[in-house]
Amino acid sequence: MLKAFVRTTTPFINLAKQNFARAASTTVTPNEASILKTTKYGGKYTVTLIPGDGIGQETAAAVKTIFRAANVPVEWEQLDVTGYTQEGDLLFKQSVDSLVRNKVALKGILYTPISKLGHQSFNVAMRKDLDIYASLVIIKNLKGCPARHKNVDFAIIRENTEGEYSGLEHQSYPGVVESVKIVTRTKTERIARFAFDFALKFGRKKVTCVHKANIMKLGDGLFLNTCREVAKDYKSSGIEFDDMIVDNCSMQLVSKPQQFDVMVMPNLYGNIVSNVGAALVGGAGIIPGANIGREYVIFEPGCRHVGKDIQGNNTANPTALILSGVMMLQHLGLNDYANRISNAVYKTIESGSARTHDMGGASTTTDFTLAVISNL
Repeated sequence: MLKAFVRTTTPFINLAKQNFARAASTTVTPNEASILKTTKYGGKYTVTLIPGDGIGQETAAAVKTIFRAANVPVEWEQLDVTGYTQEGDLLFKQSVDSLVRNKVALKGILYTPISKLGHQSFNVAMRKDLDIYASLVIIKNLKGCPARHKNVDFAIIRENTEGEYSGLEHQSYPGVVESVKIVTRTKTERIARFAFDFALKFGRKKVTCVHKANIMKLGDGLFLNTCREVAKDYKSSGIEFDDMIVDNCSMQLVSKPQQFDVMVMPNLYGNIVSNVGAALVGGAGIIPGANIGREYVIFEPGCRHVGKDIQGNNTANPTALILSGVMMLQHLGLNDYANRISNAVYKTIESGSARTHDMGGASTTTDFTLAVISNL
């Protein structure tokens, strides 16, 4: 079941390092042992855990309980960072230090204030500061989970460090705001190669570049043309390449999502498309994801919703964070544990023995957690 979900046992950092090496015009083939330098003491991996805001503490508790029941050799270094107050800034810096030590993190979603007086997004800041440049979100039907479409299975890969999320805004005149979108050939080539490498390693057949080059002819034009150039290097592998304007992509997603396999795009489009994708297969509660760099990996739910409205009600679906944790275990090479937990999650959902509210049931987060443990 796990292979059908993620389709590889290769650490995710391998993809980031390999395509970086090519982009730098080198022939270096990184040694897997030198890449995976995760902190390990006494036979256990130390992983940074950031539960996040909203339902984060509840879903993180579910993951910890399941991992403990499965005897997973992971020790958590937990930091309760919050995006709601600026007092969280110190904890945020400590969490970055923890990730630098441990190389791997499991993270919930942190709230980002909308007010201009608020601090920057911790989610974005962490990715930019540590060059965690590739976002990976898996959109896939799970048996037993009510969904709008069947036979959906595609990956969304987006560039994490530039585009509209560059954070370069200023007010040039009262009532006039200028926001700068950054697109560079180097980072576009890097994310494009990551997407094609992902397709190669995971047995995918097609890569689709999503853009708005018809309007943003320079910025998105550079992104599209760079992806086209990279596609030529992979032509002999048999991977098909096409491109699609983002508004048409939105329509195609809700009408025929089965046509997509791997999608690569700038940051903002990826954020929107991942939420559309989640709605196709059952909602934000079941979508896992990862943010991958050359040195660090953060595993977190693929949709950026803190679930403030259901916080503390014990009704949250922990599947997204559990399956993100499964991807983390696979990255660490703990494949037996990953298989046991993922199979237990899939069995729980397929049997309908515990369905949270978002899946049409009335089970609590605790009920779902205990059902997964009983299926280990």
